[in-house]
Amino acid sequence: MPLVRVSLLRGKPRAYRAAILENIYQALRETFNVPEEDRFMVLTEHDPEELVFSRNYMGIDRSDGFVLIQLTVSNTRTQEQKNALFARIAERLGKDPGVRAEDVMISLVEGDKGNWSFGHGLAQYVM
Repeated sequence: MPLVRVSLLRGKPRAYRAAILENIYQALRETFNVPEEDRFMVLTEHDPEELVFSRNYMGIDRSDGFVLIQLTVSNTRTQEQKNALFARIAERLGKDPGVRAEDVMISLVEGDKGNWSFGHGLAQYVM
């Protein structure tokens, strides 16, 4: 059920972008128990004036490799699961496609299970 939105600066190769999405999905499967085929993801590339981010907020040195990840999920996970997800995403993206941990920002947006419809105009999680 997670809806994943990824934003990064324009110009990365297709394989790089695909690796970001694949590794976020695998991290969700590993830490949030997301089922197979529960994959809904959007990746957008931006020109520098369209993706504005602090290069040093909270003492973190960010580069042009910055990746902003917004995850919309149901509010059913513990803080420990969230922490594990954040760490696993940074770890996986560090290995493939090589995103520095300093360049990974994750925003988790939680909502009620009744806020999801996967088709047919039905709220499948509360039926």
